[in-house]
Amino acid sequence: MATDPEDSGPWRPPWVRAAKAGWPVATALVVAVVQVAGTTAAGRHQSGGHVELDAFGYLLLLLGPALLVLRRRWPVAVVAGVSAVTVAYLFAGYPYGPVFLSLVVAVCAAVQRGHRRAAWLGLGACYLAHALVGFVLPAAWSRGPRVLWWQEFGAVAWVLLVVAVAEILRFRRERMDARRAFEAQAERRRADEERLRMARELHDILAHSISLIHLQAGVALELLDTRPEQARTALTTIKSASKEALGEVRQVLGTLRSPDAAAPRGPAPGLARLDELVEQAGRAGLTVAVRVAGRPRTPAAGADLTAFRIVQEALTNVIRHSAARRAAVLLDWEDADALTVQVDDPGPAGHGDAGGSGSGLVGMRERVAAFGGTLEAGPRPDGGFRVRATLSTRTERTT
Repeated sequence: MATDPEDSGPWRPPWVRAAKAGWPVATALVVAVVQVAGTTAAGRHQSGGHVELDAFGYLLLLLGPALLVLRRRWPVAVVAGVSAVTVAYLFAGYPYGPVFLSLVVAVCAAVQRGHRRAAWLGLGACYLAHALVGFVLPAAWSRGPRVLWWQEFGAVAWVLLVVAVAEILRFRRERMDARRAFEAQAERRRADEERLRMARELHDILAHSISLIHLQAGVALELLDTRPEQARTALTTIKSASKEALGEVRQVLGTLRSPDAAAPRGPAPGLARLDELVEQAGRAGLTVAVRVAGRPRTPAAGADLTAFRIVQEALTNVIRHSAARRAAVLLDWEDADALTVQVDDPGPAGHGDAGGSGSGLVGMRERVAAFGGTLEAGPRPDGGFRVRATLSTRTERTT
């Protein structure tokens, strides 16, 4: 069964759908009233030569509008039926008037739904019937009045007007369809970007916290029998790291479920919480030295979070993959339009399975690229590993 494209789309209340479904019937009734009343009145003021309206004439005037009820479901069949009714009316010799209104509606409906050839064939057949009745058929064969040549300019202008109106409506419909498709595509793209952002957040949160937990759990297992006090310290670190990770995961998932939810209980991750990150790394046995160059500024929320996550991921990689027990973090504000974040791991590389999927650097590059920045990650000339990211800060304000 054919369906109307307008029936698909977002949910609408029942009364809106009922009004939309009743629109074809309402317009058909209006067209029927206009055709019957208008043609009856016009026939009284037209010169002789035409046939007076009788029962068959009124039937034709009502049959065309009746077919318009189905114009959305079967536009080609409707335009063909209305054209046939109009041609029959012309050959019957009944008076001219708004009898062509149903043809106009049928042609416009067919053109709007992409059936231009059927619409133009129907309109052309009606004009051909008009020309035959007015100019070609002998007077003895024609029941209608003869048409003067100068009067034909009005008929041609009327046909061209119908063509123009139908094309304008078609163009408007195509623009609306294209706009709806663009908005739907943009909405899907925003949803995909939001899912990707959430995935990055969860990766960074869990990768850092689970790395600390994994390391401290190993320490606790080794020291549980020989030095239980140090094992207690490792277990305390595990408890603290897991609690903070759960809080950040709840915050991210709460935003995912309800973007308009109340503000989170804890402060959002950012460079203001860098001391907490350094303290966490210290509990994992990694000493982190932070150096600031230039005058610090308050970055935009997105850049602030990105800088924090870069430091977090880089320190997590040091804990996982390096034998070093120290690292250096540099925040360079000397460029007025950029912030440079650099994390140095003096090395050497660690041994054994460090875990992880290897997608941390990919995530960092995607974060930095979102702000039009660059990221360099690779071995240092003097050994070890370096992560260096440059973020644009043109929208920042000075503190």
